[in-house]
Amino acid sequence: MKALVVHQPNDVQLSDVTTPSAGPGEVLLAPLVSGLCGTDLEIINGTIDPAYVHYPVTLGHEWVARRESDSRLVVVEGIIPCGSCDECQRGATNRCRVYDEIGFTRHGALSEFITVPEQLIHELDAAVSVFDAALVEPMAVVWRALTRLPLAAGLRCLVVGDGSVALLAVLLLQRFSPSSVTVLGLREAQAPLAYKAGAASFITTLNDERYDLVVEAAGQGAAIASAFSAVARGGQIVLLGLPAQGTTVAIAPDDLVNNDIIVQASFSYTRRAWAEVVAMLNDGLVRPAFLITHHFRLDQWREALTTLATPAADEPRGKVVLTTELGA
Repeated sequence: MKALVVHQPNDVQLSDVTTPSAGPGEVLLAPLVSGLCGTDLEIINGTIDPAYVHYPVTLGHEWVARRESDSRLVVVEGIIPCGSCDECQRGATNRCRVYDEIGFTRHGALSEFITVPEQLIHELDAAVSVFDAALVEPMAVVWRALTRLPLAAGLRCLVVGDGSVALLAVLLLQRFSPSSVTVLGLREAQAPLAYKAGAASFITTLNDERYDLVVEAAGQGAAIASAFSAVARGGQIVLLGLPAQGTTVAIAPDDLVNNDIIVQASFSYTRRAWAEVVAMLNDGLVRPAFLITHHFRLDQWREALTTLATPAADEPRGKVVLTTELGA
């Protein structure tokens, strides 16, 4: 079968690989749609923390598939917890002592078939589209971050960033009835997507306004610095973006103490967050597919990666997805 494999940093190819067969406790799936994100670019160029990737690796950690046995639409948790360590026992499956994740330490879903542990599969209602389902993984990341904090209704919120994770943060913040959500972005072209997700305003430079909740979702040093400068006294900061390994930001700890600020980072998602996002989809409470702006076939992977890395300046760029349909 065909699979989009990063053989080593800066060596990515659509390769012929052996079609997998399901072993004990595994299920064979046919991926339908896989999203791409900035972390995939880091895997390709080798800037990701080496503790979190094993080469060669097939890309694809945001995906939806059909189960071969019954054609049911499913999504699959990417983190494979051991289930027995102290972190797993307390429900922190994202911090499992034995790190193992689809698309990072084991082959991902940008392939024609994949086998996965059966206990990680979540079934989707027939009314859920494959494109809504393709966004479960990044939604679970955002949802886990938001639900770690005691968020009350009526908060003045700022989301720093205008990529797909930031836009999903805007969308999911609506579940907490904020008084307003402002997006601090880089490109004005992203404003229509931000407004559709529920933002009240879109800005490209900070003013004197301060916010009760600041979600940093860009993963850049400058964005993190902006988050710290924009939070109101008594406010909360969520660090959701993943900056390049070794990124540092200057902060004044006395300001954090004197202003009574909560700073909460969040890594990936838990099984609970994943299940809650799937439930929201199945109940029709969220429909995020409008954030998918670019579709490519698997054999158009070069164009897809270029679109992800260098979006056009004058048009919105949300989630970029690849389907497993191949060209003639």
